[in-house]
Amino acid sequence: MYGTLKRGLRNHHLMAGQRFVADVVTEPRYRVIDLGPYPGMVTDAESGLAVRGELWAVDAECLAALDAFEGVPDLFVRGPVAVAGRSGDGWAYFWNNRVPAGAASGARWPLDG
Repeated sequence: MYGTLKRGLRNHHLMAGQRFVADVVTEPRYRVIDLGPYPGMVTDAESGLAVRGELWAVDAECLAALDAFEGVPDLFVRGPVAVAGRSGDGWAYFWNNRVPAGAASGARWPLDG
């Protein structure tokens, strides 16, 4: 997770009963974009960043609820993400629309500065 579901942020209550695994960083292949009230993550093969986030183990019921919350597949799609120092991929929600022109971006949410 890289956005509002993280510990201490406004939608973390949706993670109730799930198991926090670790603070993690992705391989430098992605970018977090500012979509106003929430972020989105996109793949950026040319100038990607190592995005900071959290790794969680979630059950099927929570995963279904998160998919609905994230607006899968209209707003976001769930897909594999390369996590640095871990074998196998994790999963993340990727923005499934055009990136707004001039959208600020960075390696963590909330964006620095």
